[in-house]
Amino acid sequence: MTWNIATLIVLGAAVAGGFAWYERSRPGARVLALVAAMAALAVVGRLAFAAFPNVKPTTDIVFFAGYALGGAPGFAVGAITAVASNVFLGQGPWTPWQMIGWGGVGVFGAVIAKVANGRELSRWWLATACGVAGLGYGAFLDVYQTSYTAQPGIDGYWVVAGTSLPYNLAHAAGNVVFCLVIGPAMVRALTRYKRRFEVRWTPPRPAVAAALIGALLVGGLSGGAGEADAAQVSASKAGDRALAYLRGAQNSDGGFGGAEGQSSSQLYSAWAGLGIASAGVNPADVKKGGKSVLSYTRAGARGFTDPGELERTILLAVASGANPRSFGGRDLVKGVISERRSNGSIGGVPALTAFGILALRAAGEDASSSRVRSAASWLARQQNTDGGWGLGPRGGASDVDNTSAVIQAFAAAGRRGSVDVRRAVAFLRKEQNPDGGFGATGGSPSNAQSTAWAVQGALASGMGADSLSKGSRSPTEYIASLQNSDGSIRYSRTSTQTPVWVTGQTLTALERRPFPIARVARRAVAVSAAPAAPASEGRPRERRRREKRATREAVSVESARGPASAPDR
Repeated sequence: MTWNIATLIVLGAAVAGGFAWYERSRPGARVLALVAAMAALAVVGRLAFAAFPNVKPTTDIVFFAGYALGGAPGFAVGAITAVASNVFLGQGPWTPWQMIGWGGVGVFGAVIAKVANGRELSRWWLATACGVAGLGYGAFLDVYQTSYTAQPGIDGYWVVAGTSLPYNLAHAAGNVVFCLVIGPAMVRALTRYKRRFEVRWTPPRPAVAAALIGALLVGGLSGGAGEADAAQVSASKAGDRALAYLRGAQNSDGGFGGAEGQSSSQLYSAWAGLGIASAGVNPADVKKGGKSVLSYTRAGARGFTDPGELERTILLAVASGANPRSFGGRDLVKGVISERRSNGSIGGVPALTAFGILALRAAGEDASSSRVRSAASWLARQQNTDGGWGLGPRGGASDVDNTSAVIQAFAAAGRRGSVDVRRAVAFLRKEQNPDGGFGATGGSPSNAQSTAWAVQGALASGMGADSLSKGSRSPTEYIASLQNSDGSIRYSRTSTQTPVWVTGQTLTALERRPFPIARVARRAVAVSAAPAAPASEGRPRERRRREKRATREAVSVESARGPASAPDR
């Protein structure tokens, strides 16, 4: 067997192994779309700068993909870039070498992100890494050149490397320049997008991120006790109708889709289940076709790969009375613990770390445990000067959703009365809009989900859900004003996207239940998935409210008996 054939076999095996690694990571549709988009951008960058030898943004783009998305997606972006761009520039024996070379650049980006350990690299450090990536890529391609020279071997390699050195230096210099111009902005955009679809507790859409949390924490007292009572009655009625909508939207497999009639997904099902639990109904009792939302979630537990899925499922399992340490053949708690870093964070992400605390506390871990304390300490160090938290570590833009999640985590960790929480509440006060709702970021229009997060944050901090308002409407009144005739909650005045998701998340605010939700008592008869009859046709509203209060009293008794109870609030 010749050297050339042997190298092609090895390279082919490496390419196959890289794509198998990517497939084993079970990328979702959003990851697939982002990998395709990044590969297309890298191809365009290579073709656009074809007239400039070795000066192209391609290596930078592949590096950014690996840095922000991880090793497997980074490898896929690099390998696809090589084979796709060579459709225009010419295929040949060099193609598999380029696939491995750029795939390795993507993996190198992921390694640098791991070394950074959640810190955002400065522009110059990022540019230096891109320069090193260019030199490494060039050195690897020199091996290919050596393989086809008359003197293969180490001596031949040094000859080839000396000849190609000017081109490799030009490649590295171009990488540094391109990174200085576009690097930090592209990395932030990719990281933000990735966290939007990975951090399951917050919506993955750019406009959804932060609205609910602000509504509660803004402004002063909205009025007398009579007005507060009226707001609570309004929210209670809206909650009854929202619960009925969720029951009717359940699929025959027990799960929920983003809207009624859509196929089930673990993301939407878990949030619908948590909303149902917040209304005092055990998710295991809400069935259709004999299957509950809990059984649907349990059936998919083996496929959970990211900490956000694990954390969310722990909250649902505990609220349903299931054991999160033995759930669908998985120890969900062990899975969350395995994601912890040495600095106490989970993934270097405030949202994941906050929900890690909530999940651990729901599963029975004491607030004084080293894991909870180290995670809370890390979160405290990431608080921005404005009092809020953002998608990434300290220094990124603060938003309502992440800030509210951290407030709930601090309350669960025994830090409710801390200076950090008071500063966070002050931040939320500033973010509330005149309509009583909250937007994803300061100045953005209000949306239901961010407003619900704000309500939960306010409750966790010790404030009443309707004690703070802006204008003439409280946060829960704003949410209730978005309710449709079928009981679902609109995302905003102009959008009806994913009504099951929105309704499930906002129901927790209408029911005034911050996370984690304590174990809900089971009912003797399973709850029908059919929509509840209107009050005029069924039992009176007052009777239903009395039953709900009785159920909640049973919940408090049940939660006090076992380690799965929520922290004292």
